[in-house]
Amino acid sequence: MKKVLLILLGCFFAAGSAQASPGDTTWVQANNVQLSYYNNYDTTINFPAPGTSYRKVLMIFTLGKYACPTGSTYCGDWDYTVQNFLMTPTDTFELGRLITPYANSGAPRTPLSWLQHYVFDVTPYASKLTGSAVMRILYSGYSGGFTGNIKFAFIEGTPERNVVDVKRLWYGSFGYGGTPDINTHFPAVTETAPTGTRSTELKFTVTGHGSDNTGCSEFCTKDYRVMLNGTAALTKTIWRNNCGSNELFPQSGTWVYDRGNWCPGAMVYAHHNVLPGIIAGSNYTTSLDFDAYTAAGGSPSYTTEAHLIYYGDMNRGTDASLEDIISPTNDENHFRENTICGKPTIHVRNSGSSVITSMTINYGVAGNALQTYNWTGSLASMNESDIDLPELYALNDGAGVSGTKTFTATIASVNGAADEDSTNNTKTSQYVNASLWPLTIRLALATNNEATTGTSSETSWKIYDMNNNVVAQRTDAQISTIYNDTVTLSSGCYRLELTDAGCNGLHWWANPSGVTSGTFLVKKLAGTVLPMAGYTTGGTYAHDFGCGFTKYFYATPWAAGVNELSTKAMAIDAYPNPAQNQLNIEIGGIDRVNGTLSVLDVLGRVVLTENCTETSKQINTTSLENGVYTVQFVDNTNGTNKLQTRIIIAK
Repeated sequence: MKKVLLILLGCFFAAGSAQASPGDTTWVQANNVQLSYYNNYDTTINFPAPGTSYRKVLMIFTLGKYACPTGSTYCGDWDYTVQNFLMTPTDTFELGRLITPYANSGAPRTPLSWLQHYVFDVTPYASKLTGSAVMRILYSGYSGGFTGNIKFAFIEGTPERNVVDVKRLWYGSFGYGGTPDINTHFPAVTETAPTGTRSTELKFTVTGHGSDNTGCSEFCTKDYRVMLNGTAALTKTIWRNNCGSNELFPQSGTWVYDRGNWCPGAMVYAHHNVLPGIIAGSNYTTSLDFDAYTAAGGSPSYTTEAHLIYYGDMNRGTDASLEDIISPTNDENHFRENTICGKPTIHVRNSGSSVITSMTINYGVAGNALQTYNWTGSLASMNESDIDLPELYALNDGAGVSGTKTFTATIASVNGAADEDSTNNTKTSQYVNASLWPLTIRLALATNNEATTGTSSETSWKIYDMNNNVVAQRTDAQISTIYNDTVTLSSGCYRLELTDAGCNGLHWWANPSGVTSGTFLVKKLAGTVLPMAGYTTGGTYAHDFGCGFTKYFYATPWAAGVNELSTKAMAIDAYPNPAQNQLNIEIGGIDRVNGTLSVLDVLGRVVLTENCTETSKQINTTSLENGVYTVQFVDNTNGTNKLQTRIIIAK
């Protein structure tokens, strides 16, 4: 299940301001610094005084950029570890960890104005977040370019469950595969669960760094075991296998490689290990046991932080919490899922002790009538789920219209009755509309030479309707081949999914020599390229989308410029450009194609001629030398219909 990030919208309140009612939020500003080099960046702050109950406490880390001094190297170009520590007079806890992206300012998503928000739920530490304390940012970077801003949101109310105690156990960065053995840093500790404990969790944050000759620890998969009374109670894998699906893409480095429980540009997710049977009065020992390993040179290591959290009773029986809006939203943490038409998606948590079997959800666009969905299913206590809502017609009506809109969703009832806590039932988001496309489109896929097996290309595409039916697809592509598929749709919302089995797109700047580049374009029949927000088609990062790219669009016959053929909008298009040994020609705006294609050199001499009786034509350019050429089409039926375009041959 996807772990979501929650971005709060609200006014800024100074620490200690009065709380009017449950749901009100007190904001505390902490660090706001430039991260210029490997160092501790400390800020002393004052948290709210004890005595107020908070439903949730969030730490929002905003990563940004600044212009490095002239002559600086690698400014914001590398993936560095950022750890955020709470330091009170009696305790120290790592509250959150993230990894900076490869964020060269020339990359499409990371200009100097770029900001990325990472939101950590730190509610279990609420009792520690009082009075004067120091927040420390440990920036493990060897170059500058990034900024770090920490704010805390204290949301008044009753928490999901009580926290009896929090205790730090093991912490630090330790070598792996050498002497001493890493397991000496996680010795057995003896504990007694305090009064009121209903469940016990060992929260463990671990990331692999450094590399020996086999890629460990950054690029190897290893396990650790949570030992309980000398026996392995749980086994967890230290690995992140979805870096090529990173929400922050493309990046200016090797962002698609999977790593030791982290991805460049993403927050680090802790492992929440529930210790079975540990309740009030339980006497037990616990430790950690990493896989045995001998390093092959280098300096592999794991950066670790372990906390024991003793939880008390759940505070509500029936409580559904609307945690997030996945789509529609402008939230950069859901970049891949937006923009949309059709079906919104929300993320819901069961914050009560009873199983949730039904919810009534009202949702819609501000200023329009709301729709209602009666969800049924089974959501266990403290479990979470994405919910796809039925098609929202206001999203379809707005397709192609510019400007920012507001979406809202509310859980109106749970299990047929009012929710016990209504303060966590409503969310809003800002979004922009999906694109408006013609009913007939042409999908131009030029595959690269990377294969899954044999000559089968890694890249494919499918178009789904809102009932999740595949209405068109190209899943049989071969390597180094150009495909032009014309698709005619009925009016409605659709989802185009472009996928790459190698998780390195059709082009990736870090591919080894010998790997060619492919392209993917969606066009009108006349050849005009239809823009796909978030998809880069030119420059260094062209067609760099990792594991996949999703595009929602609304197809309609009344979109401007849709019917190119009936209006005789004649056009010719040739690609790839520059080309090597093969050129793809598309002709639009002619009812019946019957003519001659010619390629002319810079002196106007015809160097290649072929008959052309279809709107799509592939010609072999192996015999052509490098240079600039004109591609010309002359209609045999009407000689006045003459189309031409220029290309470059570069082998």
